[in-house]
Amino acid sequence: MEQKIEPQELQLTKQDFESDQMVKWCPGCGDHAILKSVANIFPIVGQQMGYKKEDFVVVSGIGCSSRFPYYMNTYGIHGIHGRAAALAMGIKLTNPKLSVWMISGDGDSMAIGGNHFIHIARRNPDINYLMFNNKIYGLTKGQYSPTTPKGQKTKTSPQGTFETPFNPGELAIGARGQFFARAIDTNPKLMQKIFIEAALHHGASIVEILQNCVIYNNKIHALITGRDTKDDNQLILEAGEPMLFGKEKEKGLILEGTRLKVVKLGENGITKDDILVHDPTTEDTGIHMMLASMAPPEFPAALGVIRSVKAETLEDAV
Repeated sequence: MEQKIEPQELQLTKQDFESDQMVKWCPGCGDHAILKSVANIFPIVGQQMGYKKEDFVVVSGIGCSSRFPYYMNTYGIHGIHGRAAALAMGIKLTNPKLSVWMISGDGDSMAIGGNHFIHIARRNPDINYLMFNNKIYGLTKGQYSPTTPKGQKTKTSPQGTFETPFNPGELAIGARGQFFARAIDTNPKLMQKIFIEAALHHGASIVEILQNCVIYNNKIHALITGRDTKDDNQLILEAGEPMLFGKEKEKGLILEGTRLKVVKLGENGITKDDILVHDPTTEDTGIHMMLASMAPPEFPAALGVIRSVKAETLEDAV
């Protein structure tokens, strides 16, 4: 049975979760915004779900992102490379009452931890999995990762990578994941909203965060984050709302045959009523997979909760 957690009075503040350790990320790194967002939402999650400070656990693997447990004043484990998912699942199975947050990077999750990633999606333990995706290995100084775009020159691909990259959303949904969302480090307000929704979801909540590495892969998400380009390249999803984007919300998505298509309101008789309405709760993975796959310049990147489906969790089954 799904555990019942009673709300409590809001007694915690973000200061309760701020560590006294020096944050050693590079100035300008997107990790700073993510850290602040997590600290901001923990008191809210505690109030809404009845968690006390000692109920929060932060687990990580290896990488720049994986220093996260040192920077949060909670219980935590800094694990080994690619193995944080095993630790997180073990903690949740041992004590299902805990709020378990797993922090990982694209290399930690998709390379050495790839096997754990797909199995945490299908097993569906009630943990919150935050994957920082800067499409590079930052801690080890700029090698290409499983999400690095094909052809990009890096320290380990001087001629450009020859490999087709993973799309974390496709991988999560394809592995029977029931919750997948995408955030971006330049929009803390949206990021915090997504983190709260992830916490409230009973099951494995996988959140990809498009995060900038200012040293080894600066502006890798520039089309999505750039001041002059972001309006045309960000589709912020809201459940029950039409999929509109653009500076004046003048563009949208329709289904043409079996593919999504970008259209403009007013052209060829297109109206708001023709635009697809987002439903993250449908069990059918078709539209969710297509939304997770979209990328500029042909499509905007889908941000927000793409998929959120109720299913039995691993610890409930056990």
